[in-house]
Amino acid sequence: MSDNICVHCGADCGKHPVVWNNKKFCCNGCKTVYQLLNEKQLYSYYNIEKTPGIKIENQDFGNKYAYLDREDIQEKLILFREGDIVKVKFYIPVMHCASCVWLLEHLNTLNQGVQSSRVNFVKKEVSITFRIDQVSLRELVELMASIHYTPEVSLQTIQNDTRESSDKQLLYKIGVAGFAFGNVMLYSLPEYFNGGALQEDGLGPFLSILSYILTFPVVLFSGNDYIISAYKNIKKKVINIDIPIALGIITLFLVTSYQVIFEHTGGYSDSLTGLIFFLLLGKFYQGKTYQALSFERDYKSYFPVAVTKLSNSKEQSILLNEIEIGDVLLIRSKELIPADCILEEGTAQIDYSFVTGEAKPIQKHVGDFIYAGGRQTSGAIKIKVEKEVEQSHLTKLWNEDESNHSPKASLSSIVDSISEHFTVIVVLIALIGSLIWVYKGDIEEAIFVFTAVLIVACPCALALSIPFTFGNTMRLFGNAGLYIKNADVIEKLHHVNTIVFDKTGTLTTPDVDKLDFFGRLLTEKEEQAVLSLAKQSTHPLSAALAKYYQNLEYKSPNHFVEMSGRGTFGAVEGIDIRLGSAEFVGHHQAKNEQAKKSRVYVALDNQYAGYWEISNLYRTGFTDIMASLSKKFDLYLLSGDNDSEANFLKHHFKEGHLFFEQTPQDKKDFIVKLQQEGKIVLMTGDGLNDAGALMQADVALTIADDVYHFSPAGDAILEAAQFSNLSKFIDFTHTSLAIVKISFAISFFYNIIGISFALSGMLSPVIAAILMPISSVSVVAFATFVTRYLGRRIRKA
Repeated sequence: MSDNICVHCGADCGKHPVVWNNKKFCCNGCKTVYQLLNEKQLYSYYNIEKTPGIKIENQDFGNKYAYLDREDIQEKLILFREGDIVKVKFYIPVMHCASCVWLLEHLNTLNQGVQSSRVNFVKKEVSITFRIDQVSLRELVELMASIHYTPEVSLQTIQNDTRESSDKQLLYKIGVAGFAFGNVMLYSLPEYFNGGALQEDGLGPFLSILSYILTFPVVLFSGNDYIISAYKNIKKKVINIDIPIALGIITLFLVTSYQVIFEHTGGYSDSLTGLIFFLLLGKFYQGKTYQALSFERDYKSYFPVAVTKLSNSKEQSILLNEIEIGDVLLIRSKELIPADCILEEGTAQIDYSFVTGEAKPIQKHVGDFIYAGGRQTSGAIKIKVEKEVEQSHLTKLWNEDESNHSPKASLSSIVDSISEHFTVIVVLIALIGSLIWVYKGDIEEAIFVFTAVLIVACPCALALSIPFTFGNTMRLFGNAGLYIKNADVIEKLHHVNTIVFDKTGTLTTPDVDKLDFFGRLLTEKEEQAVLSLAKQSTHPLSAALAKYYQNLEYKSPNHFVEMSGRGTFGAVEGIDIRLGSAEFVGHHQAKNEQAKKSRVYVALDNQYAGYWEISNLYRTGFTDIMASLSKKFDLYLLSGDNDSEANFLKHHFKEGHLFFEQTPQDKKDFIVKLQQEGKIVLMTGDGLNDAGALMQADVALTIADDVYHFSPAGDAILEAAQFSNLSKFIDFTHTSLAIVKISFAISFFYNIIGISFALSGMLSPVIAAILMPISSVSVVAFATFVTRYLGRRIRKA
């Protein structure tokens, strides 16, 4: 390898390289970026990929990005702003390798004003959270441009109509290719039937030249995407599917040029224009077919978060898509703010860590604006909706919260590995096949074989099997009441061999009709205080108390604090009140008492006053679902409640698998212990006292009742009414995996058959161009329709 290549971008440094620290650069721009990364000790950028950088053309930006200082432009680009914390998302078209991802996710090292950055490599997008008091939006874009990851910021990207523009461009290319192909076929008709007389008259060569001239706009305009993509990837030492297609196009064009110019024959103008026309037509057909078969990728209509709407002082539980501008909503402690709003009543402490990663709560007062995606942490508040709910925004936030566990040797990684080597193998097969035909003395057939093999072989069907199978599985699950965070969760569910259950709010719901108080007689004012404090929390036992006392007058607490796993305390109308465990309210004699039901203890003005005993109702279908799951999985129960129901539960769990009076930390430690034993753990909880355990588990499933407390820790959300279908959901993940594997087999079979026909000389490049998109569409259609057909048995209970 030449030692005269640029250390940063890999380009030839020419006769006069720029030298710094005994290292050669092609220009001062590349040297500047290298020095910047060297100064910040970001050496790993060059360890992940060799010469991963991009050649820098110009470092002097002047006023190029001055328009980003305008507030009206900033408003269109900024996704979130609270104080000095700002979040934006940029499209980075030059992003191409692991080093790019690594550097873009370490922007905070280049500028301390950047708090965090996260890359979506597939979409070539980066989400950045930064402090605008330390780095302006303009300075941020200039920083990225200085390392040549320039965001694509234009009117088109601001208005978000890029897809429509790209569709039009594709149609123009199809139009040009179709026009040329039709005319070339027309010019070639005499030669197909009897071209001898035309050759003698000199018309044949003239028509051949006309056909050849028509190939230029087809190759240079209609087919340029394939050639440019191949060139850029080869330059970066990256192999993709466009390389064999570009090779086929260039081969046909060069051979046609030689034959028309030097041999005065027709060449392959008809095959070349037909090839590109059918490739583009197939691309367009694929796109439309995928849209028709596509699942709802951001599952807007399935996101299950429900909120409490206040109408004429009455509470009504509604889904997000039913919220309208002007609605007044009640948001309890730990609930998500579903839409941009104005605070109407109460004092809010908003945790925006779900949006920005910044965990410090921000205090809001009546009249203040609150962004969607924050979480209220200090009691119930009333808000007035100012903007329409963007469910896709909330689901994207959920998706960006990456899970900390992924299955080893996942299907996606296997497909990536196959696709990486696929193109190299196909090119080698095409070369060997064409050389065999050259050896046989048939040069023309050798060219056709070489081109046909390159065109007909395609890993697209292989790569699309997973997203379409898993995507439709997500859609089916969503319709049936199980909401999956992303497609990876389906594969993780497939690997699960152990299920851990929380009890209260998961397996059981409090029975308000069987609620009894034991203690001194409470005054009406004290009962109002109980109602008002209980109403702040979304815990099932608090909700039961609030419902029991719902006919009393509600008073806004002076303050409210909820302590996970222990209870709540606050002050209402001058009464200090604590609700929760016996230890939390200071009733130490409870250790000697034999509880038979769930209990909520209360202390008023620091004096123990009594407790409520609340019977538990087990979920519909509990016995059947536990019997079904116990045949396939190891089942455990971790409950923060007492062991009053141990005698009933021991019939559904193995001996030694029941654990009561567990703290949130105990639950998390137990999950860790199971994982150390090699178990793949599904944790099911309500997201309140088990957030740590949910985050630790390989798959986290939260149970959603009528009013749902959203937990970003969850990988999946199950509607409480669909609990009896849990076993069916897990079983269907095995079906989905089987469909993916069958799709793989179909894709391999197609490629083997197609390449075999191409090598035998029985397949022309034009026919190969027609078959390639049909193969991809057929595999996608198989995966989609089979998934939907077999998923018919999954229905809402």
